[in-house]
Amino acid sequence: MTILYALVARGTVFLSEFSATATNASNIAKQILEKVPGNDDSNVSYSQDRYVFHVKRTDGLTVLCMAEETAGRRIPFAFLEDIHQRFVRTYARAVHTAQAYAMNDEFSRVLSQQIEYYSNDPNADRINRIKGEMNQVRGVMIENIDKVLDRGERLELLVDKTANMQGNTFRFRKQARRFRSNVWWRNCKLTVLLIVLLLVIIYIGVAFLCHGPTLPSCI
Repeated sequence: MTILYALVARGTVFLSEFSATATNASNIAKQILEKVPGNDDSNVSYSQDRYVFHVKRTDGLTVLCMAEETAGRRIPFAFLEDIHQRFVRTYARAVHTAQAYAMNDEFSRVLSQQIEYYSNDPNADRINRIKGEMNQVRGVMIENIDKVLDRGERLELLVDKTANMQGNTFRFRKQARRFRSNVWWRNCKLTVLLIVLLLVIIYIGVAFLCHGPTLPSCI
């Protein structure tokens, strides 16, 4: 799983969040939101251990995700842009007055679906390559989270690796079932084609025997 956690917040007020595995990322995300300076639009990333917290702030709305370091920046920021657009399109002006977790019941399902998509579907990265919309991400510097949080406040990031392994195993089995299903359908189509071809040959043979030229009788 490339992206493990995501949230949408107004300032430090969490409006919706979802975690794809057991982790304390929510606590660290809260610290980041409290420490990130200013209210200007920005794209920033903060690393901790083998994970990176990517933050996109636009018009007072902050979208954050925690991803594996190997995910790079293009996919996580494409995910954040997608989530921001979906959230604003769905809730419009309610974003500026909503209470904490007011949208969580509904929008956490969207976070879950899009985390799954951007983590596992190769089309997610391919589409952004074609659109060329993520060029601005190249200028985003990844800083260590210690530069934002005081060392005394820094929490150890805990991620349930067992849950990640189970998720990977589940996806592998799902892909294996899909592959077997595709092979089965391919074999069925080939079998039907062979049967149809055989029936056509038999039909042509019978038609030739029944309607072929009559041999002259011997006198």
